[in-house]
Amino acid sequence: MSTHVRIGTDIDYAAAVLRSGGLVAIPTETVYGLAADATNPKAVAAIFAAKNRPTFDPLIVHLADISQVREYVCAFPPAAEQLASRYWPGPITLVLPRQSVIPDLVTSGLDGVGVRVPSHPMTLQLLRTCQCPLAAPSANPFGGISPTTASHVAAGLGHVVDYILDGGPCTVGVESTVVSFMQPQAVVLRPGGLSIEAISAVIGPVERAVSDPAKDDSAQPSPGMLSRHYAPRIPMRLIERDEIAIPASGQRCGLLTWGTNCETGFDRVINVSEAGDLQSCAAGFFAALRDLDSSGLDCIIARKFPDSGLGVALNDRLRRASS
Repeated sequence: MSTHVRIGTDIDYAAAVLRSGGLVAIPTETVYGLAADATNPKAVAAIFAAKNRPTFDPLIVHLADISQVREYVCAFPPAAEQLASRYWPGPITLVLPRQSVIPDLVTSGLDGVGVRVPSHPMTLQLLRTCQCPLAAPSANPFGGISPTTASHVAAGLGHVVDYILDGGPCTVGVESTVVSFMQPQAVVLRPGGLSIEAISAVIGPVERAVSDPAKDDSAQPSPGMLSRHYAPRIPMRLIERDEIAIPASGQRCGLLTWGTNCETGFDRVINVSEAGDLQSCAAGFFAALRDLDSSGLDCIIARKFPDSGLGVALNDRLRRASS
């Protein structure tokens, strides 16, 4: 697969590509996104085609600030405003009633649109320069491992993207937390880079959505809710936090772990944080999965993370990647 694509830091050039209807991979604090003008249906369609993404999986719209967000939504409930004021720019997406200027394709025909203000300075400058909202799912082939560096994008989509804006490695490392305000009670649709505890500290208890595999072929209220997603090409099996990892007999087996575990017999071991720091685990998570997936292994064993803080999002990714 060709990866001959221009990679650089030219924000003016990236803005020109976007204004002309092209595709630009952009850095955010979470993962790299494949961006297009969210108000241009043809450009949005190009995102779906480039990723081979089904149109029932909606896109998140990225904007420069809260005032710009108000131009594209019909309502901004007080609890949503509280979260926006506290955590934007940052790794949280709010699903709010959309204005008609947002094409149906962006939202998979649903009435709500996911919006967020990313905290990466390069992409914030790009948003101010191009002066259009950017629809941007993760910049990788659909269902695969999300990219956290420009080189990851080039390896997966270098043959279809017009430009990769290189902002260095992503600091958060997992996608944004998605919270819906399309109903009276706030609902977390996708756990992500902002913990549920941090959200509850601002607006009180929130509900958690439960994915339904029987609805995998229908319009999703948020990206990242399909039963299988974020997946390596080789089989992956999960083990509990305190379980001893044992490689599969007769297979080249890799281990994704954290903490002070000392398993032996694996062909490749990646420890994303010997100290067990969940922020470090998240920052290195997708890169570790990519490394294991490209190491000529037959299988991967992954240790579950603590089910709190960022560990909730990491375990969500592991479950979907191993299903």
